[in-house]
Amino acid sequence: MNDYAELHCLSDFSFGRGASSAAELFERAGACGYRALAITDECSLAGIVRAYQASNETGVKLIVGAEFQLADGPKLVLLCGNRQGYAGLCRLITRGRRASEKGRYRLACEDLHGGLPGTLALWMPAPQPDIAHGRWLRETFGDRAWLAVELHRGPDDAARLRELQALGRAVGLPLVASGDVHMHVRRRLALQHTLTAIRHRVPVAEAGALIFRNGERHLRRCDVLAGIYPEALLQESVRIAEYCTFQLDELAYRYPTELVPPGHTPTSWLRQLAEEGLRWRWPQGASDKVRRLVKEELALIVSKRYEAFFLTVHDIVRFARGQGILCQGRGSAANSAVCFALGVTEVDPEVNHLLVARFISEDRDEPPDIDVDFEHERREEVIQYVYRKYGRERAALAATVICYRGRSAVRDVAWALGLPPDQVGRLSDVFARGWGDSKADERLREQGFDPDSPLIRRVLKLTGELLGMPRHLSQHVGGFVISDAPLSEMVPVENAAMPGRTVIQWDKDDLDCMRMLKIDCLALGMLTCLRKCFALLESAYGVTRIIATIEPDDAATYAMIRRADTVGVFQIESRAQMAMLPRHRPANFYDLVIQVAIVRPGPIQGDMVHPYLRRRNGEEPVDYPSPAFRDVLERTLGVPLFQEQVMKLAMVAADFTDGEADQLRRSMAAWKRHGGLEPHREKLVQGMLRNG
Repeated sequence: MNDYAELHCLSDFSFGRGASSAAELFERAGACGYRALAITDECSLAGIVRAYQASNETGVKLIVGAEFQLADGPKLVLLCGNRQGYAGLCRLITRGRRASEKGRYRLACEDLHGGLPGTLALWMPAPQPDIAHGRWLRETFGDRAWLAVELHRGPDDAARLRELQALGRAVGLPLVASGDVHMHVRRRLALQHTLTAIRHRVPVAEAGALIFRNGERHLRRCDVLAGIYPEALLQESVRIAEYCTFQLDELAYRYPTELVPPGHTPTSWLRQLAEEGLRWRWPQGASDKVRRLVKEELALIVSKRYEAFFLTVHDIVRFARGQGILCQGRGSAANSAVCFALGVTEVDPEVNHLLVARFISEDRDEPPDIDVDFEHERREEVIQYVYRKYGRERAALAATVICYRGRSAVRDVAWALGLPPDQVGRLSDVFARGWGDSKADERLREQGFDPDSPLIRRVLKLTGELLGMPRHLSQHVGGFVISDAPLSEMVPVENAAMPGRTVIQWDKDDLDCMRMLKIDCLALGMLTCLRKCFALLESAYGVTRIIATIEPDDAATYAMIRRADTVGVFQIESRAQMAMLPRHRPANFYDLVIQVAIVRPGPIQGDMVHPYLRRRNGEEPVDYPSPAFRDVLERTLGVPLFQEQVMKLAMVAADFTDGEADQLRRSMAAWKRHGGLEPHREKLVQGMLRNG
């Protein structure tokens, strides 16, 4: 068994080239005994956070890198030796992506002038190599450059090895073994061929030289590699891996603090704004309850060092209000008394039962999630304000990874395997409602397909492998990432499809993993409708209204709602909501809160809806499992309907901490996809028994 480190490997975040996920690649590398694995997707670090997580789970060292085809030069792989090299690689990818349209890049030899200190370069010579490329690489990178020997059991590997050895001597580059890996195991070859055909828009049968001739571009066992490469080339890969010491946990994200005026710290300025907000919200003076909530939240925000984040959200909302743009925070931020004092949300802590742990807690390391809706016709003004405020270098939208689902996957696979367009359309219709249900064969027969035919079985097998794989990067609907330093030194930035937008290559999950803060500036058409309505009232009747001064108990409005006359009424206009309204008969604002909540899968599948309606109509008594539960469940007549109630029940019944209760909530939300409720069972049961 020879030591080996794979220095050239593409993951499925190469979008149409790599046929395996980072998790599969690192698990296989660990099983093969590799010292390290470099993830080198082409001009991209979109999948590097997933690779970092997989590396931590398997113990196989991650080397961060990327592959490039220079417009006027060689194909090469750059590997990060240290933090300086990582920053240089991010800047290089940003330059190449920003110089081209979305999904493409353009880099030339001059873009690597100076040799990117802190990086190592591997040259992948073409079958007919240009010796000038090797000499340029040697001149540019010096002793940080190698010639990669990639042997895949071709017609004459021995001759190819001799040719590359002579080329290395001619240009003064040492040789190293690497694999040009595109999959973790050989059996993924059919999927890799299919992805190649989809990417080039030709059926597999016509792909010819575009596809690999064999399955050797997988993570091969060390004993197999020892029979292909000279031992010195394998040992050189380990030496290079030892030189590459950079790891993603070295990144130190810093949030900008320029919103703090002279004489203040972020903490003192946030406290002052919160105090001003209390005077604005309650001119006659805030209650002791509200002041206590704000004080406790501020202490939590300071302990987690999120002051600058709250100041940024406040500044964006202040700009929007100053421009007459309606906006309002929503989601878990509505549990925050500080957000209410800052004008970000409109949920009054005086009259509502807030649970700040739903928003932020001492036990949770990930940052709070603040979603702010703006008028959809004017949201672009807010986005451009953020770009102007922090500059293109320090502000960009987060990415969203678009993954293959049943319909898109089967459509692409069927096309790649040569099915005619009409059959591709019918086949995709079969899986329009999802994948893998028990009636799939029946629906296939209804559309004229034989589920047992070899071609259809092959289509379905490849589709099953493709499901969930990244298809492309898109821009997040409004999640901004802002940094104190240039973003392109932490993560590459590229052009979005929409003019005037730039996007980083990481999505929400990646940002959470790297503990980078995101502000969601979202668009809501109903806010535009309200603003136009306010303008109409003022011009026609001289009546001035804002959201906060709309009468909350207008009898005619609730009568209309109880009749289910709600077409166009935001959040209660669906068929399911309209069917429930005459049965529930909302009479006040909190009834509407419950109305929106009960027409959801959780309460429906948990059989919460009918008990609540029977109790509301006096058809069954209202009771509580214990007196301690009354405060938690009284407003919903003893029936739990909200996530916050689940958290409070766990805290009251089983002595969960804020953070433990929030983790229970998250596990419940993701249970159907990932399971994960079992670890909470024992603590819940033991806590409830202990508390009677």
